[in-house]
Amino acid sequence: MTSDPQARGAGPARPGEPLAIVGLAELDPDGLDDLVVDVARFGIPPLQARSMNRMQLLMLEAARRCLADAGHPGRPLPAERTDVVTGLCFALDRQHANAVRVELPWYARELERAATAVGATPDEAAGAAAELRGLLAPRLGGSPHDRVGEMASTVPARIAAAFKLHGRTLAVESAEATSFVALAHAADQLRAETADAVLVLAGQRRESPFVAGALGAKGLYDPRPGDGPGAADPRAPAAPGTPGRTGTGPYLDASPDRPVGEGVGAVLLKRLSTAVRDGDRVYATVLDCALRHEPRPGCFRHTYSAGLRQETAAASLRAAGAGPDTVQYVECAGSSVPREAAAEREALARLHAGRAEGSVVLGAGDGRAFAHAGLASLARVARALHERRYPAPRPGAGPLPGPPFRRARAGEEWAAPGGAPRRAVVHGASLTGTFCHLVLEEHLVLEEHRRRAPAVPRSRPRGGARGVPVAVVGLGGRFAGAPDAAAFWRVVRSGRTRLGPVPRSVLDRELYHSPGVLSLTHAYTDQGGHVPVPVEPPEDLAVLPPRYAAMDGAQRLALAVAAELFAGVPRRAPLAGRGVVAVGTTLGLTRERRAHAELVLSGLEDTVAALPALAGLSSLRRKKLVERLRERTARATAEPSPALLDGCLASGVAALLANEYGLCAVPLAVEAACASSLAALDVAVAALRAGTADFAVAGGVELACTARDMVLCSALGLLSHSRNAPFDAAADGFTPGDGCGLFLLKRYDDARRDGDTVHGVIRAVGASNDAKSLIAPDIAGQVRAMQRAFAQVDFEPCTVDYLEAHGTGTKVGDRVEIAAAARLYAGGPRAGALRIGSAKSFFGHTFAAAGSAGLLRTLLALRAGTLPPNALLRTLNPALDLAAIPAEIATRPEPWPRPPGRPRRAAVSSFGTGGINYHVLVEEDPDRHGHTTGAIKEKGHGPR
Repeated sequence: MTSDPQARGAGPARPGEPLAIVGLAELDPDGLDDLVVDVARFGIPPLQARSMNRMQLLMLEAARRCLADAGHPGRPLPAERTDVVTGLCFALDRQHANAVRVELPWYARELERAATAVGATPDEAAGAAAELRGLLAPRLGGSPHDRVGEMASTVPARIAAAFKLHGRTLAVESAEATSFVALAHAADQLRAETADAVLVLAGQRRESPFVAGALGAKGLYDPRPGDGPGAADPRAPAAPGTPGRTGTGPYLDASPDRPVGEGVGAVLLKRLSTAVRDGDRVYATVLDCALRHEPRPGCFRHTYSAGLRQETAAASLRAAGAGPDTVQYVECAGSSVPREAAAEREALARLHAGRAEGSVVLGAGDGRAFAHAGLASLARVARALHERRYPAPRPGAGPLPGPPFRRARAGEEWAAPGGAPRRAVVHGASLTGTFCHLVLEEHLVLEEHRRRAPAVPRSRPRGGARGVPVAVVGLGGRFAGAPDAAAFWRVVRSGRTRLGPVPRSVLDRELYHSPGVLSLTHAYTDQGGHVPVPVEPPEDLAVLPPRYAAMDGAQRLALAVAAELFAGVPRRAPLAGRGVVAVGTTLGLTRERRAHAELVLSGLEDTVAALPALAGLSSLRRKKLVERLRERTARATAEPSPALLDGCLASGVAALLANEYGLCAVPLAVEAACASSLAALDVAVAALRAGTADFAVAGGVELACTARDMVLCSALGLLSHSRNAPFDAAADGFTPGDGCGLFLLKRYDDARRDGDTVHGVIRAVGASNDAKSLIAPDIAGQVRAMQRAFAQVDFEPCTVDYLEAHGTGTKVGDRVEIAAAARLYAGGPRAGALRIGSAKSFFGHTFAAAGSAGLLRTLLALRAGTLPPNALLRTLNPALDLAAIPAEIATRPEPWPRPPGRPRRAAVSSFGTGGINYHVLVEEDPDRHGHTTGAIKEKGHGPR
């Protein structure tokens, strides 16, 4: 993701339209725990407030302050086309609390067994277990809304609902590059005119001491006694408190030598032309946001390449229409790891060689702030440009790179460089291997000082610009009963579901299964679409066993699917140019949540020994009990190693693919609830259309068949009591499923030039947010996403043959989805009934991977010329008004006739918790079957 105009296939060398920063807000990092947020102001019901993660509240307040800073509500905000993108890294407090709550019954059972083994009576042993549960349960909370409240994507969704914003809604993570990635995506959408404003927020808190230990094991931080694995904080998470103080609180103090900084902030971005038209106060303009990735197999580590940094910075300045000699201020938001800092100094010395002594002021950001690092630096520099004073110097800065550089004096005025605009750059880097570069410039109101960039073409993820088509040139998948894409299609053609009882290793029925009972502690079903986690890496990868053992299950599954995706592609230089790897997944991986829970539970030994129920045991027997309990609860957790942190990064899924397969592609994780896969596809398509990437990998992965997910989803009554049966009269909810689907993408013309096999063509991605309920589906919101998709193409809904529906199997969800489809797909000269289906009837609801399952099924159906069937459909729900479209839902495969004069066409929908809606339009390769590509090409503007 770089806007280097000389990148392969990126179009002519000219700057894109500058982006205006029209609103800023930064919360005091020292007051994040004490800040009281009035939840009533945001219309949040008390029951939901109890389940909210603390970051939701902090970002809501940051969003409010940022919009107020921009003049909202007095100044008009294009709410219909305002996106909300949040950057987050590591698991959130509510995720940690839920993980401990679900693990607690297991630990209490082991306590009871250990007590019995050392001579406690049955009553003493059972009493001790009950006392421990009673002691901790109030501190861990417990609400039907916990599954919703813990999700990272509910943060932007809650903001969209609070301020009635109807654009796209997603959360991203890319280690320390997180907020840079969020800004780059915002730039792509604004310049493509698929959004008129983007509210970008980033936040980082110290949620668990486990992260400190993992950072120390990687050599990024030398932990003090008491930090990290093996030296746990003995306290269990505190209970979510009163409204405005929701969350479990930090585990680490605010000492400056702690490894993770804290902060929450927000910026509101518009195209400069829009901001000038609206009369906005402009802090500064963003001329370019460039990201470059250095793929290096093995444990994640920062890029030490001075050459990569110099080349990226130079290319970014060229894309901005500027040279290094026009920059007066450089801010480095890196981690200050010695080798990384040395590479940074060398790159700066090369880039600014020959400049006058003291002509460049060098400042330092806080790379320890991870997700917040880039946005904090952006806000700091933007304010400085607006106030015309250099940013205040930060303490502890390292040595200067050479004579051109100096430090700013406190309060130093930023003199104008001979009448030209003041200009600054921000550097950043992530431990996954990405380097980031921002170019900022002051906004001069006088006409003679405005930028002289060529005008960006206007259109006729107003519904959106008609962009170039994107070809799917590779695909892979692994779902229940289907180890690869070929097996996936065989399962679909068979018409038989692969849902069934999950293994005992997944759901301990003694602890967690209670059929027919709605509770906060048990699942009322044991059905799922289970996929075994791979136990060995793909044969073509040289991954060491300790590193593989430290990986999260989702990372292992994605690596296995990537082996299928890249089969036949050269090993070390598979793809030319620069790319992006966007993978939809939960931003709090199981690996980190479980490690934190084990850390907390292992710190309860003193509490256990002092339980009143065990008072009758001698001190020696209590000591033996603790030892026996330690033996029984010691799980196969990897010892601290450099790979430990890698298994906790959601973006580590994408980074593994980029690094192990040698892709110069920026990795990021995307969460948009159950629409995460299609949100990741939207990120990838936007980068390809903008010319900031030449290839992309997109898709999703999640292991939803876990005790945690089954218990939390049962508490809200979301799961089926039997099995997933979309559109059936007896449908009563969804069944969880595991899975991963990945797709290799290129611009269509590039794929034809390269002789690639084209499995299908992505014509449009439409996105919206209901801005209403976080849980209830909304017809208007879904229709809005569909309309925005069709605004990008030159054909009508009546020419779409097949709709791969979200199809969860909930009565309300199915009814709303069909009603929304009827609003768009009814009417017109339809050649035949619209066929509708859902992959969930075969493989279950795979959450973040759900959209990838639907897209994979659709692409395989296009390739086979076969309309796919549905499983488990016995009696069609009479509340579904299919005749209004008209539409049919088939239970057996049928031939898919090709309409005269055009390719087969399909649509794929995904709708997520939080009112998140995505709709994708797909065609078969028109060139493959002799159809002209003129209709595709004539409407696309092409990359700039």
